[in-house]
Order: sequence, then C-alpha cells, then structure tokens
Amino acid sequence: MSAHDPAELRACLQDAELFLVFTPELACEREPLALLEMLLSEVDIIEVRPKAPAKAASATIASDPAAEARATFDWTRAVLDLLKSHPDAPPVLCNDRVDVALALKHEGCAGVHLGMSDLPPAEARALLGPDPLIGLSTHDLAQVLRATEEPVDYLGFGPVFPSRTKGYSQGLGPEAAWIASEGACLPLFPIGGIRVENAMELGACRRAAVGSALLASPDPPAAARRLRAGLRGGR
Repeated sequence: MSAHDPAELRACLQDAELFLVFTPELACEREPLALLEMLLSEVDIIEVRPKAPAKAASATIASDPAAEARATFDWTRAVLDLLKSHPDAPPVLCNDRVDVALALKHEGCAGVHLGMSDLPPAEARALLGPDPLIGLSTHDLAQVLRATEEPVDYLGFGPVFPSRTKGYSQGLGPEAAWIASEGACLPLFPIGGIRVENAMELGACRRAAVGSALLASPDPPAAARRLRAGLRGGR
C-alpha cells in the first residue's frame, strides 16, 4: 500500500487486528530484519521500537536519549529499505521520535507512536501535518477518554497482562481492555503480555499489539496466525 495516501492509511488502521512492536533486541540471536520479513504478510501495522528490554526495565541504568534517537532512526530506515521490495507490506511507524518520523516521512514512514511523556499529540500533529498516523499510549479509562479529544488516530492500552519485556509484574486485565475499547471512538490496541495462550481473552477488543509473542517465537508466522485466530474467537 502507499504509505503516503491518508485514506489508505486510515482504512488499513480501521481494519487492523495485529500490531507488531518490532524491537530488534527480541529477535533471540536471529537476524532481526530477516525475522521481520517473515512476518510482513502476517501483521497489519509495524512500530519500530529499538529499545533493549533490560534497560527499559532497570531504573539503575541511565538511558541515553541521543543513542535511542539514533537507533530509532537507523532501524526505521532499515525497515523502510526492506519494505521497498515488498509493496504490499504494512505501514511502518517509529516509536516516540517525531523528529525521526518527520525525517523519514518521504521515505515511507507512516507516522509515530507517542507515550504520555513524549511530545504532546497536538505539537506532533503541527509538525507532521494532517496525513501521518499518530498513536498514543494510554493506561486507564480516563486517559483513553481524554485521548479521544487529541489529534490522534489510534490508541494503545495496557499493560493488559504482566509483561517481562516492559517490567510490569501485573496487568490491568482483559476486562479493563474491553471497557477501554468500548469507551474509545478510535481503534484501540491492547498491549502487554499478550500471547497465543491468552489472546482469546481479548476477543471483544478484536485487536492486539505484540512484540515478544512473535519475535521470540520459534515459528513467528505460525504464532501470528494463531494470535489472529485467538482475537477472532478461535475462528
């Protein structure tokens, strides 16, 4: 699809079920881009998020914003280069970095996913313009309802289940995700600890964002198909 066609982008978003958070560090010693290539026909949206899980979970290790920005730029560009030979591949977003999304906008970057501590969505929209997708992470129903008034296209919600990747020992639960999904007037992707074994619990949401469930799987395409089946109630 054309990453620059806003109507196509938003139609893709409305139909999306499986959102891949591509963290290269989760590739388990496999070549990350080769692993991603295996999943291009199995997922609907890709967010490039190159952050080491151990560092994200540790308060004792100081983050390096400049290094993270550079890694986001380099990995997003590498993914976009890979997709040049896959014209039907899903849209690609970058994590957190509006500057990276802007720099790679004309190379095919479809937008940016923001956290609550990142640049406010209104400022991101002013910089990126009306066409790119902007997503926003939320963590409770109040944030979901406030976010629907922001210039964003979709929401993440979680963590739904405990997540070792992000260092959460407990989740909000699938019921919270159902309620948030019902309360949002935007596509909402539950995230956090979602796996093949619990995907059916999110069936009412119809969507999920996953990382290690696919990237750390011994058979990523098969895991993606089973996850999608779970979201569809086992159909």
